[in-house]
Amino acid sequence: MDKSYNKTLYACFIGYIVQAIVNNFVPLLFLTFHSSYGIPMTQITLLITFNFGLQLLIDILSVTFVDRIGYRASMVIAHACAVNGLVFLTILPDICRSSFIGLLIAVAIYAVGGGLLEVLVSPVVEACPTQNKEKAMSLLHSFYCWGHVAVVLLSTVFFQIFDIQSWRIMSCIWAVVPFINMIFLQKYLLLHW
Repeated sequence: MDKSYNKTLYACFIGYIVQAIVNNFVPLLFLTFHSSYGIPMTQITLLITFNFGLQLLIDILSVTFVDRIGYRASMVIAHACAVNGLVFLTILPDICRSSFIGLLIAVAIYAVGGGLLEVLVSPVVEACPTQNKEKAMSLLHSFYCWGHVAVVLLSTVFFQIFDIQSWRIMSCIWAVVPFINMIFLQKYLLLHW
């Protein structure tokens, strides 16, 4: 394989870690949202349904625009949505009239990113000229699992050290991952579709 495509593969692997972040960080905070904002658990659990429902909708709608705007632009947009959603998660519940609506808006923004990543990352890896596509695809999908473990483990350690009330800081720390990968993708995504 052309070594220049390695950077594209690495960015895709990190893209699945980003998807793991947006899917697995907020559920760690359900009890905190319930106690801090007084939101009923029925509404809080709706955030997960809304997240995955919107991701599915984006999966369906993306076929209408990804080829038009290109894979690089779509991957950058996906990461920008993840960054903004994670940052807005720390701001919107406190400034919106309803904390739940603030959370819902933040989840909607990062769900767009998660949905785009779901449909973009695998085809980009598939298009890279690797010698063993099956191995590359298996490795790619394992990164979501590793991302999930990292989100739960590192967030839990952070909360044990700094208290769960510091969750806003952790959300911003997680936002750094898609931000750096977004910059990396702008420079190194080698597909010209």
